[in-house]
Amino acid sequence: MSFPAQPAAGRFAPSPTGPLHLGSLIAALGSYLIARKTGRRWLLRIDDLDRPRVVAGAADGIIRLLEELGFAWDAAPVWQSQRDARYTEALQQLKQEGLVYPCSCTRKDVLASAPHAGEEGPIYPGTCRSGPAGSRQQLAWRLRVAREPISFCDGLNGNWQQNLEDEIGDFVLFRSDGIFAYQLATVVDDLDSGIDQVVRGADLLGSTARQIYLYRLLNQKSPEYTHLPLLLGSDGEKISKRHSEVGIVTAENSSEMMQLALLFLNQPFPAGLAGAPAAEMLNWALLAFDASLLGQEDCGLTALQEKR
Repeated sequence: MSFPAQPAAGRFAPSPTGPLHLGSLIAALGSYLIARKTGRRWLLRIDDLDRPRVVAGAADGIIRLLEELGFAWDAAPVWQSQRDARYTEALQQLKQEGLVYPCSCTRKDVLASAPHAGEEGPIYPGTCRSGPAGSRQQLAWRLRVAREPISFCDGLNGNWQQNLEDEIGDFVLFRSDGIFAYQLATVVDDLDSGIDQVVRGADLLGSTARQIYLYRLLNQKSPEYTHLPLLLGSDGEKISKRHSEVGIVTAENSSEMMQLALLFLNQPFPAGLAGAPAAEMLNWALLAFDASLLGQEDCGLTALQEKR
């Protein structure tokens, strides 16, 4: 499988499972400012691969709002739902090289057979490595991992290491419901788009070793990674769409939300810019952004609001 030569780029890849919220705006802003500061293109990808979770109209709403906030991408947005052919090509290459295998295990089968839990649930023990041995008729395809440490240096979190066999197990690239898994899709998409800089939330830090492993198997260089701290709700969990109206970004509150996002990124926000249009704040940030000021601690929304 070959990948086109592309100029270096960063990207933002929201999932259209609801409206844009402050946590996603922080990821968009961080990736945008770091890409521009390092002379890279910045691209937008819509991660609508998990079709059952996609909310109708959410993607268009996110795109319109990002435009109103002043973001500008350097190529037409990519939609994962239109790229099954490329994911199939990658999976076929891995099949031909004997790196993946069909799996008939249900969630119940995995829970019953897994010796212990990892950071994202039960560690798959390789039940189907020698042939389908589970109870499901529809097959998934798993990547056979090696017992070796995958190491990388994160832009904010420093050195990070994970042994996939011990901590994750063979992971799914193609689900039994016919949907390609995020790990495969994001690697193929980033390679096709020339993404060599990934800036995203720390909730995806645990996925990075799997993606680096896929890059190696595809004989490609992995990007630089920076995982930003998470914005937390009052329950101590990441602010997300399940927090209802808390942190939802709208055209009406965009100025406040852009200010909060810049404060979260620890930028020295000038008092005279408070209340200005979000696009004006973004233009200021393009000139004033200092990546060395980025924090490493997760933060609650209440504490962030008190910084204003």
